Amino acid sequence: MLVVLSGATGTGKTGLSLDLAEALAAAGGRAEIVNADSMQLYRGMDVGTAKLPPAERRGIPHHAFDLWAVTEAASVAAYRDAARAAIADIESRGVTPILVGGSGLYVESVLRELEFPATDADLRADLERQGESMGSDALWRRLAEEDPVAASRIHSANLRKVVRALEVVTLTGKPFAASLPDTAPLWRPALRFTVDVPNEPLAERLADRARRMWWEQGLLEEVRQLLPLGLADGPTASRAIGYAQAMAVLSGTMTEEEGLAETIRLTWRVVRRQRAWFGRDEEATVLDGLADDGPARVLAALA
Repeated sequence: MLVVLSGATGTGKTGLSLDLAEALAAAGGRAEIVNADSMQLYRGMDVGTAKLPPAERRGIPHHAFDLWAVTEAASVAAYRDAARAAIADIESRGVTPILVGGSGLYVESVLRELEFPATDADLRADLERQGESMGSDALWRRLAEEDPVAASRIHSANLRKVVRALEVVTLTGKPFAASLPDTAPLWRPALRFTVDVPNEPLAERLADRARRMWWEQGLLEEVRQLLPLGLADGPTASRAIGYAQAMAVLSGTMTEEEGLAETIRLTWRVVRRQRAWFGRDEEATVLDGLADDGPARVLAALA
């Protein structure tokens, strides 16, 4: 049975997945972990995405990491195919797959048979130019007129998603909302769990993690090394939280203190969106990321 551990960033999903895999091994089974964090799909983006180093994976096989170069555009469909192939292989060996991550659409792309409308590079480039000249809010208001349901689910500041929604509406003549996960049929039955932590400790945890990324773990140096590989031109990677701010610091348009502060602020904005997404999942059991009973609860559900 596929196990899904989803939820907002910083809630402890990674540690829980490792503990669960070890608990399954102690009970006579085996488990392997499949990534569902969109930014951890990029090679070299390790510090700023909180990607678990191989040496800290406790010998548990991990899949669907480091699929793309930083110059490649994100593709949910390509990720879905890679993740499903990994899950099918894991299950074929009698092992339990654990899908772990906070990217809601990526999780749903694995679990449900979603439609992914085609793209048009010229149209997308034109919409991006409009967004950059008019502002993301103006483009979002256009989306609200053409597809109010999609607009209600996409933050006006998220230019990439606003552009994608308008691209789909223009190409298909149908609402982008029609391709979002609501009642699409399931690909696999799954036990679904959402991990969460109360606001105050989560905010402290995220701020501390960001400070360690910036001051101790070398985010600026990581970005400096990725720039010659094309990070600044990557349509998706260049916009990642922490990386965009680090590039601004390296270019002299932000101080390190400003970059860190903006990273923390934008991360909390992502948390709110993730909670809204996963909070709609009535099939998921909520686990307290501060408690130590998560593995036992998942094992009981599996039994």
